[in-house]
Amino acid sequence: MERRRKWCMAGGGTSLMLLAILLVNTTHALEVPLDLPQPPTITYQSPKDYIIDPRENIVISCEAKGQPHPSFSWTLNGSDFEVGRDPKVTMRPGSGSLVIDISSGEKSEAYEGAYQCTARNQHGTAVSNHIIVRQSRSPLWSKESIEPRLVQLGDSLILHCRPPAGLPPPIILWMDPNFMHLPQNSRVSQALNGDLYFSNVRMEDARNDYICYARFAYTSTIQQKQPITVRVLDNTPIGERPPSFLLPTGSTSTATVLRGETLKLECFAEGLPTPEVSWSRDGGELAPGRHLLLNYQKTLQISDVTEGDAGVYICSARNTRGFRKHLITVDVKAAPYWTGAPRNLILAPEESGVLTCLAGGNPKPTVSWAVNGVPIHSAANDTSRELRGDTVFLSDVRPGSSAVYQCNASNEHGYLLANAFVNVLAEPPRVLTPPNYLYQVITNSPAHLECNTFGSPIPSIKWFKDNVEVVHGEPYVLHPNGTLEVLVAQPSYSGRYTCIATNTLGRKENHVYLEVKEPTRIVTQLLYKVVERGRKAVFECKVKHDPTLIPTMIWLKDDQDLPDDDRFVISADSLIINEVTETDEGRYTCIMNTTLDQDSASATLTVVERPDPPTDLELTDQLERSVQLTWIPGDEHNSMITKFLIQYEDSLHEKGVWSDMTEVSGDVTTARLQLSPYVYYSFRVLAENGIGLSDASSPSEQYRTNPAKPDVNPSEVKGYGTEPKNLVISWKELSGLQSNGPDLQYEVSWRQQGVDQEWASVTVANASQYVVPETPTYAPYDIKVRARNRYGAGPDPQVLLGYSGEDLPSAAPASVSVEPGNDTTAEVNWESVPMATVRGRLQGYKVYFWRERSLLREGGREEEGQVLVFGGNRTGGHLPELKPYSRYGLQIRVFNSRGEGPPSAKTSFNTPEAVPGSPTGLAVSNPKADALTLKWEPPLEEHGPLLGYTLTYQPVNSTDELGPIQELSLMANETTVTLPRLQLGTRYRLSLTASTSRGAGPSADLEAATMIDEARPAFGKVNSSLEEQGAVIHWEYTGTDSVFVEYVEDNSKDGWKKEQVNGSQSYMMKGLKAGTTYRVRLVAKDHVDRTLHLTEEMLIKVPAAVVSPHVDIATQGWFIGLMCAVALLILVLLIVCFIKRNKGGKYPVKEKEDQHQETERPLKEDDGTFGEYSDTEDHKPLKGSRTPSNGTVKKDDSDDSLVDYGEGGEGQFNEDGSFIGQYSGKKERDTAEGNESSEAPSPVNAMNSFV
Repeated sequence: MERRRKWCMAGGGTSLMLLAILLVNTTHALEVPLDLPQPPTITYQSPKDYIIDPRENIVISCEAKGQPHPSFSWTLNGSDFEVGRDPKVTMRPGSGSLVIDISSGEKSEAYEGAYQCTARNQHGTAVSNHIIVRQSRSPLWSKESIEPRLVQLGDSLILHCRPPAGLPPPIILWMDPNFMHLPQNSRVSQALNGDLYFSNVRMEDARNDYICYARFAYTSTIQQKQPITVRVLDNTPIGERPPSFLLPTGSTSTATVLRGETLKLECFAEGLPTPEVSWSRDGGELAPGRHLLLNYQKTLQISDVTEGDAGVYICSARNTRGFRKHLITVDVKAAPYWTGAPRNLILAPEESGVLTCLAGGNPKPTVSWAVNGVPIHSAANDTSRELRGDTVFLSDVRPGSSAVYQCNASNEHGYLLANAFVNVLAEPPRVLTPPNYLYQVITNSPAHLECNTFGSPIPSIKWFKDNVEVVHGEPYVLHPNGTLEVLVAQPSYSGRYTCIATNTLGRKENHVYLEVKEPTRIVTQLLYKVVERGRKAVFECKVKHDPTLIPTMIWLKDDQDLPDDDRFVISADSLIINEVTETDEGRYTCIMNTTLDQDSASATLTVVERPDPPTDLELTDQLERSVQLTWIPGDEHNSMITKFLIQYEDSLHEKGVWSDMTEVSGDVTTARLQLSPYVYYSFRVLAENGIGLSDASSPSEQYRTNPAKPDVNPSEVKGYGTEPKNLVISWKELSGLQSNGPDLQYEVSWRQQGVDQEWASVTVANASQYVVPETPTYAPYDIKVRARNRYGAGPDPQVLLGYSGEDLPSAAPASVSVEPGNDTTAEVNWESVPMATVRGRLQGYKVYFWRERSLLREGGREEEGQVLVFGGNRTGGHLPELKPYSRYGLQIRVFNSRGEGPPSAKTSFNTPEAVPGSPTGLAVSNPKADALTLKWEPPLEEHGPLLGYTLTYQPVNSTDELGPIQELSLMANETTVTLPRLQLGTRYRLSLTASTSRGAGPSADLEAATMIDEARPAFGKVNSSLEEQGAVIHWEYTGTDSVFVEYVEDNSKDGWKKEQVNGSQSYMMKGLKAGTTYRVRLVAKDHVDRTLHLTEEMLIKVPAAVVSPHVDIATQGWFIGLMCAVALLILVLLIVCFIKRNKGGKYPVKEKEDQHQETERPLKEDDGTFGEYSDTEDHKPLKGSRTPSNGTVKKDDSDDSLVDYGEGGEGQFNEDGSFIGQYSGKKERDTAEGNESSEAPSPVNAMNSFV
């Protein structure tokens, strides 16, 4: 009642505020689950204007939902339509849709009319629109006789179509009898009503087959008008004139269009020349983005018209004779349209609500309300309902007041009908979003977590993430419909989200999950490819994506699937196109899709190859010495032509040989070619691009030039002699291209310089040299060669210098002297010969020298000589690489181009002494324990008299440290020496040098060792011992060499392990295996790892008790686990023992023994006891057996056991054989047979053993 009182007290301002609040509250209407009671809702119906095909059955649709499911009824033209009375009319089961069967010939016109469907259940009634059913029609053209149309040339013409009225209106086409469209253009075009307009008539417009066709879309039929004949007369042709309008007529007109429809304005003008039509708008621009100019600018079309499109539109027509315009005023009306359609209301008892019906239109629509199909003023009175203007106010609603309200908004252009139900429910919240739904989004994209709920009253929604409430604000947005939006999702936002819906009747929660994935990114972008035809193109497309998403790669070519071609090979991250062709060119796109996102990259493939050869070679502007060559380039194949190469063939002189003539840039297609006389030219052109040269073009026509005298003389003219008394004049002959004419000859001229003499000449043909005989030796000559042919001589030739033939020099160098330098070089000097005696071009001097012998001894074989060449007019030089203390001989010759002159007188010289080479063959023979004997040979290169030898030696220890050095001088004739009093078993480093008066030469070096004393071994006593940590080896050794302990497992094929033990005489071998036998030996080695001494092998057996220090059993996991298990077992046994003792009572053991009688009973597996072995050897069971062979156990009278007292079994022996049982009557037997017993130990015995 409190709500009602507040409602009734609301004044005007308060009402407006409440209205606003209620509008906000009802903005997001809820869908009622179909399992809850609800009034009917029409979900589908036929269109208001329903045109049917008369050849098919009529189906008038009406579908609705509700709970309970609604029933249906119909009205036709305002009266009840009894479906059951007409056998041809049926209603589909579970639906309100009507099916009218006209297949038996019933006329569909009989069922035309206004139908309305009603769906009702116990909660209300919903109604459909008025569905106007009309049959489509395609009437025939009326018969008419059309007279030919006579029109003067240049006049305008209108051919009327006037098609029959159809439903819907037909499509008009102008065609000839063969259904070929008649040509239309800016001069001849068709209006929207179908008429054909001619702005002016031409002679070609005359024809007798102008036919207007009407195509009716519903019936797929075409109706034809009678052909129209047009005859064009030219007896009084109409001349040029300014434009005037044929349609619309006059200067102004009006047009009306409804809001949302398409406006079409036409403007047809006549005139000569044909006018050009344009459109504009008074005071503004044509609707941007929504207007089109059609039909050669004669039709202005504006789509989706709004009120703002109303105004004045100007059609302008213009030609060279004038200008006209027509103003069209457009008025925009509007059928009703919703600005606030009523929405369903779900209200809880005692709640309030508002139904609004807001509609626009021009003129303003009239709004009326109905309840369950009955006008609201005629409906039953409801105190909770109040109508105020166009709004229905509901307050303090009661259960059972559910209903369907109808709002009708209408004006002269149409109507709108809307159903909105009010459903009064009391329902606790329910969440319609599936539980545990998983939302997956990509990082940085929005996420919308839905919480679709239903409840009455409308539930309030709260969101929680990880038990923390989500509040509105960055990065979250809480929408009124319950959706939680994450504006920019990040991986940290992943997790479980909880939506809680609450109203006064209850609470419901739902969990959803959000996973934020890494985006898919193409990390290797496709690169633009330029590939030569026939080669391979590779596009790489490497992708990074979230590992939990499965990617799918798609390749496209020009946004289409790749061709079905084996040349296209797709791998995980690339596309390979083998043997590319021109058809492979295009744009290739790599698309990587996942279930959540995608990324793509594109690149273009361009196929290039050598250009096609040029074509259409043409010779123009032909002159005596030049011609213009033009051509057409071939296809570049996507690689720009950089140059053209022009070649020629001279079929007169070199038929079939093509030579390069010139090059021009790739943007030029013509070239002026310079020609030579007397040539039969053919030309061809080759194009070059970045790939290479094209094939040659086809040859041009032949072009012949006239003969002329030579333009050039021979080149490479030379004068030289081949004999002492001749002069050879040579040249390079002219080519056929250079000859310029027939009968080519060469005029050869010469004269000697310095002599008063005229030019001598001779003419030769087909030659490249001429020999002038009987010339002075090596005389200078002026020479020249001129070309001539039948048409004259060439230009004056150049005069060149040449020389006649040379002779051998006639004189030898004099005053030869040699000055030795160091022991391997000398300086030689001489006087140059007179130039006249050279008798040619001086080339230089040759110095011949050779070693005659060593100065140490007479005789010996003379060595092969050497030659040094000194170019030019030299008078001295340097002699290298001489041998010391030797005698040399020397001679010098001068030489020219012809050869060498006589030698100079022999000159001898000596080289000085030098240090000798190193002694050879240094070696040790018969080494002793304290002495070494050395032997050697003198140096191979003594380089002078030897003065003696110097020997140095010093000891070397095992770490290569040197001891004190000692030196010994020896005579020159000695080649052996013994070094006494050396250290026993010691290595020595020795060095021996030879000396001359110039000093000592390089040394010969050697290392040698004295022997160990044969009377005592290198190794003394060797023994071993076993300790807790391993085996210890002890030894005695008197040498200084390196000592190693080597060992290996006995009977093992592995190699010896080696440990160096320098400076010690004991070694502990660690890490040995328990229970393993090893072979061990000691080895002494020298500095080059050569074995000097070796002990005999000894065997060391490691017992099981000796454990390697590297393995501490106390730290081993298995040992610790075993000990824990044993301790646990003992604890259990002690507990069992304690329990059994308590059961047996408290009495002396002796009393129990007296009562115990010897018994014999079979041993059973299930009695929980253990039998004893027989004391007879024949009855002893196998080791590990639990029972004797006969299955029984015998006991003596004195036999007692803790078993009888509930305390355990027989006594046991410990490891050293001592008995540890506490109670026993069989001490003697047990002592003899205890080791053979297999009985289980008692807990006490086990405890004693443990202790």
